[in-house]
Amino acid sequence: MTEKERNEYEQLKEVPVDSQQIRAGRILDMRVDRVQVYNGSLATRELVRHLGAVCIAPVTKDGRIVLERQYRYPVDRVLTELPAGKLDFKDEDPLEAAKRELREETGFRASDWVFLGDFYPAAAYSDEHIRMYLARGLVKGERDLDPDENINVFTLPLAEAVDAVMRAEIPDAKTQLAILKAAEYLKREKRRDGE
Repeated sequence: MTEKERNEYEQLKEVPVDSQQIRAGRILDMRVDRVQVYNGSLATRELVRHLGAVCIAPVTKDGRIVLERQYRYPVDRVLTELPAGKLDFKDEDPLEAAKRELREETGFRASDWVFLGDFYPAAAYSDEHIRMYLARGLVKGERDLDPDENINVFTLPLAEAVDAVMRAEIPDAKTQLAILKAAEYLKREKRRDGE
């Protein structure tokens, strides 16, 4: 953190005064906190604590991206998404979680992993943190779905997936961002390698 960033953090930081747990769930911990804001007054913050998650953009040697279609109960829709999943415990290595989720959901294993960045999908009320990866060197194997998972796996040329994002056909935020980042990363890599 630079000196400027540190000063800004100290200027904008909200200091917790007390916290009340509303619900402790398997995935989410819901709380209501009272915080002291910059001018000394108190404010209430409703928040959701989350273990964290990973999202994988698996791209085949011939430039196809591995996608999934699955039903999402909260929005009552079948969505197109990338393989993803939550960490199993707080200090789990995100890369190991990504490898596990890719294999379990799609059957693919990857030999080349590129970190694409971190993503906070709802920072106004949740500390959920999603780490994104590009996975290459894919080898197909058997899936190992959780008992409550029902996922259709398919591939699409990466350029078509980017077009689908831009046409608003893929509403899932983590999927949109990881597809666009993977496409840009591969484009820059190609330019850098002089292709």
